[in-house]
Amino acid sequence: MLDFVLFMIFSVIESSTLFYFAFKVFKIDLYVKEIIFAGFIMAFFSYTIRIVYGLAEIDILVQYLLVFCFLWQLFRIHIFYAAIMTGMAYQTYMLIQSLVYLVLNRTFISTLHIPTNSLRIYFLQCLSALLVFSIAFYIGKRRKGFDFVPDKPDGKINISHSEKILFALSFPSITVVVLMLYLFDSSSPYFRLMPLFYAIILYGYLYLSRKKNFGDTI
Repeated sequence: MLDFVLFMIFSVIESSTLFYFAFKVFKIDLYVKEIIFAGFIMAFFSYTIRIVYGLAEIDILVQYLLVFCFLWQLFRIHIFYAAIMTGMAYQTYMLIQSLVYLVLNRTFISTLHIPTNSLRIYFLQCLSALLVFSIAFYIGKRRKGFDFVPDKPDGKINISHSEKILFALSFPSITVVVLMLYLFDSSSPYFRLMPLFYAIILYGYLYLSRKKNFGDTI
């Protein structure tokens, strides 16, 4: 029972931080109760798929899709932009978490084979969430985000070339996220390259978002 409670708590923290980051980056108003509700749903799905059935790879894909669906249906973001927000938020979070893991792995975490519900994993989750939350808070405080995501989900939108590329980046984003878990579980030395993959895709998101935000064309 304690393992279930701890898993739920730390998973909700991670999920809520992910939504918080997405909203701050795209200058969207926060809905705290809805964010926590979505976090609980995601945590329950994660526990069932990852712990009960042992399907970690499937869990990663389901979590990605749940974030997208919540942004689209619960927070009423246009489906096109929900995909963009999901991809950028996930790439940022996974970049931070993979870097944190590699740093910790050089100190006191000595193996890649760590139980999903171990104290070390909870510490990794908390530290990653704290860093991402801090970045999002700074972005919100300085108003450094992007404001091209429309407020009305059903309104007519004119999709630019840069936005089409941003949308297309969502597909390699999912692949890279799933690949990270495979390399993690197999103790592959190529796991150290994952932050580079995340950084490349994230740079594409940031570059194209900036172009769109300032009305540039490519």
